[in-house]
Amino acid sequence: MKRKPNIAVVGATGVVGSTFLKILEERDFPFENIYMMASAKSAGKKLTFKGREYTVEELTEHSFDKPIDIALFSAGGGTSAKFAPIAAAHGTTVVDNSSQWRMNKEVPLVVPEVNPEDIKDNKGIISNPNCSTIQAMVALKPLHDKYGIRRVVFSTYQAVAGSGLKGINDLKNGIEGKDEPLQAYAHPIAYNCLPHIDVFTENGYSKEEMKMIDETHKILHDDKIGVTATTVRVPVYYGHSESINIELSKPFRLEDIVELFKSSPGIIVQDDPENAVYPLATEAAGTDEVYVGRIRRDFSVENGINIWCVADNVRKGAATNAVQIAEKLLETLPD
Repeated sequence: MKRKPNIAVVGATGVVGSTFLKILEERDFPFENIYMMASAKSAGKKLTFKGREYTVEELTEHSFDKPIDIALFSAGGGTSAKFAPIAAAHGTTVVDNSSQWRMNKEVPLVVPEVNPEDIKDNKGIISNPNCSTIQAMVALKPLHDKYGIRRVVFSTYQAVAGSGLKGINDLKNGIEGKDEPLQAYAHPIAYNCLPHIDVFTENGYSKEEMKMIDETHKILHDDKIGVTATTVRVPVYYGHSESINIELSKPFRLEDIVELFKSSPGIIVQDDPENAVYPLATEAAGTDEVYVGRIRRDFSVENGINIWCVADNVRKGAATNAVQIAEKLLETLPD
């Protein structure tokens, strides 16, 4: 029997950090000791976990002097850039939710249903992919394995929770008609759609769009796939929705595609449009699965298919995926 690890949650008071704790409790993640860490601003706060009260400690260069096996980070790229290497140098394996390490060649980028084998190649840091990428990879992996993928067009409709509390506040204030300064967005998000997630790059794509392009190649280990993306922020609190257009390398029968999705890990098929059954963000919120529906042939291209893909961006798109990685790490712990 494997020993129970010592674990840490960095950024424990944030939206994703607090969800880390919720998921760890729900999945009854084994541990000997748990440490909750955050910035000096949040240090001293009390958090309840599994019926016990814990005091949040300030994250410092000495936080990992004590033995910690696994640390879940969700405290921003700058914090991860500074403290993840410190943790790794002390023998801690970091699962980082920021974008800081995702495209580092030395750091595996992992979705457990897709490329769990990459976990073994870690050198102390494992990166959690972008929220919109995670759910898409769960859906694309079985297609790529069986048919091969030539090209993907992502069109996303992303919830404000992806912007943290500031995004949630902007939507809430707008719906309630409060004349408050915008915290997260360049324009009001209430009753609006913003084709603007993260900053724009020199090629005209936003960083969010480039994340989806680059991360798809890395996770699927195939740079030959043509990938393009348009990412849009929509007035939904939780749950990203994605229209994914896929050009496969081989012919297919539509009924085989449906059965393939039904038999693939982490996917729930909801595909009966005549009876208004298809994935909805409101139903995906609070769950850990990826929902796939509106499965139909794209007649405009050879071997083309369209799907509608929905998942809770804070759970499967962040916290749950990281905890699933940590569960895989448990298998590598010494007795």
